[in-house]
Amino acid sequence: MGTRLLHRLFAPASLGFVLAMAAASPDASGADTSRAVKKQAASAQYDRAEELRTALNSKATEKRTLSEYKQAVTSYRRVALITPRAPEVPDSLVAVGELYTEMGDRFGRTYFQSAVDSYQFLLREYPTNHFCQDVTLRIAKLQRDQLGDSPQAKKTYEDFLKKYPRSAKKREVQESLAELALLQNSEAAQSGPNAAAVQPAENHAEEADNSSSGLRTGGAAPSNADGSGVPRVRRIRAAADGDTTRVTIDLEDSVQYSSGRIPNPERIFFDLHAARLSVEAARGNVKVEGGLLTGVRVAQNQSGVVRVVLDVNGVKDYSASLTNNPTQLVIDLFGSTGKQPVQTAKASVPSPRNSLPTLKNANSKAAKGNGKPDLVQPATAPQPTRDGQSTLTRTLGLKIGRIVIDPGHGGHDTGTIGPTGLMEKDLCLDVALRLGKMIEQKLPGADVMYTRSDDTFVPLEERTHIANEAKADLFLSIHANSSSDHGARGIETYYLNMKGSAEAMEVAARENATAQENVHQLQDLVKRIAQTEKIDESRELAADVQDSLAKRIQRVSKGEKNRGVRKAPFVVLIGADMPSILTEISFLSNAADEQLLKKPEQRQKVAEGLYQGVASYLQSINSVTVNLPGKAGTKPRAPAPTVEQSRNQD
Repeated sequence: MGTRLLHRLFAPASLGFVLAMAAASPDASGADTSRAVKKQAASAQYDRAEELRTALNSKATEKRTLSEYKQAVTSYRRVALITPRAPEVPDSLVAVGELYTEMGDRFGRTYFQSAVDSYQFLLREYPTNHFCQDVTLRIAKLQRDQLGDSPQAKKTYEDFLKKYPRSAKKREVQESLAELALLQNSEAAQSGPNAAAVQPAENHAEEADNSSSGLRTGGAAPSNADGSGVPRVRRIRAAADGDTTRVTIDLEDSVQYSSGRIPNPERIFFDLHAARLSVEAARGNVKVEGGLLTGVRVAQNQSGVVRVVLDVNGVKDYSASLTNNPTQLVIDLFGSTGKQPVQTAKASVPSPRNSLPTLKNANSKAAKGNGKPDLVQPATAPQPTRDGQSTLTRTLGLKIGRIVIDPGHGGHDTGTIGPTGLMEKDLCLDVALRLGKMIEQKLPGADVMYTRSDDTFVPLEERTHIANEAKADLFLSIHANSSSDHGARGIETYYLNMKGSAEAMEVAARENATAQENVHQLQDLVKRIAQTEKIDESRELAADVQDSLAKRIQRVSKGEKNRGVRKAPFVVLIGADMPSILTEISFLSNAADEQLLKKPEQRQKVAEGLYQGVASYLQSINSVTVNLPGKAGTKPRAPAPTVEQSRNQD
């Protein structure tokens, strides 16, 4: 390792230190003695650095000063300057990277790049060190989360898989790549040929110069004292109220932001510093209302800034404020009258665990007011089931008000993984959020809840518990199938029954693998599924969803099979007090299906198929008003394909 290279990365604190090192070079004494002396000196220096870090860590995070951090970093740097061959050098480089990461959380994002530089120096100069795998993943995480450089993070993860194909961290890396791929696909879907480009973050100065109202700043640093991560932008929504429009940005934690206004065409931009987009926010299309706001665009810039651009028309002024509990950036746009906006209730940011709030339809007022579409009214009386029965639900005219959508798997439970890395947990979450958004827009009378709205693990037994606690009326669990026969294709939907075909039992066993209840506990739950009423309605819902989803997907992929409605003992369905189904939207183990499902437009078609099935079921029981163009009136429904009819099978 050349002296010039060392000094470029680890500049010594003083010229005297450099001269002292030169005096101890091999030219001044025997080579062996010199190496031993240097190693001893490096070891002593490492001990001093460790003492400084221990003293630093003994203080509360908010009381640690920048100068104290720099002193510790310099002390660790000197270990490598004494001799690059000292065994403590890799440990010193790791410590420098860790300290720089802490400094980035507290004193500014430029230190995150310094952390990456330290880790990369370790990989380059000590490629066989035992730290290398972990350090590579740290680099990728910094690039993805702190520096906002997804392409470089993707490359780092891919390099890891090439270099360490048998690593125990392989699954973790595949998860990260799949998440990046979903985010990239979602962003690509937003940027069509006619889409206006979002200006990169580096153009702040130019935008400030052209801003008619000057650059504004506000917000606060994240409240997490441990610097555990960069806050994500979870969701963006807009609502008009007279001559004002409110844009609400849901955040994981507080952020610092700047904004400005640019003419020709009129737009207002907000830069959220040291933030990152969630997959949901990157994918979502914000529905705009009124005339002040004509469009909303969002992008993650290379410098870790999330930019939100509001295309506006006739906005006289605007204001912004950061709120807590929940954490939101609330932006109000004022029209020509200049009236202050009427305060409206804000929906809560979804909980990272399972007690998710009901996400009410933000557009229900608009749907019921001027300009509402032609709505298909429900039948005057509920239809019988497919076998001609009239259940108590239909006889009493019971309505569906709250729908719980359950994206399968999550967190460390990835579900099945496709041939090129698409994970079931990410696919199911994407489809679930699309479906929920569609229900909110098209079924004004329905409330939507999710068992999870991000990449968190929720035990199977807790999912129906969430629905029961919320007094939900329907429960829909979304999964992707898998088979050892990689040519297997098709769609199938299940309702709960303790007896099923051998094939159905195999699928149930795979989906039940993470269940945590013991036999005695399950026996208590099994008693609750003997309710004929719930099973009958679950079968009807399954038939409607299966029929609609299969038809929708077969329009795109002729090779998809309608594998029918099936019955099996899924743990995720056992505890439900309401009609509940589990749908396997495709075989992720099939390479062709995986490639289709990587495309946002295909996932949208899946969500549309699920929605149409739910809407058809609601019509059949004379429930909420729905918007189903081209389906006026009520036709007798064809019997759903049964397991026996669909066992054609692969």
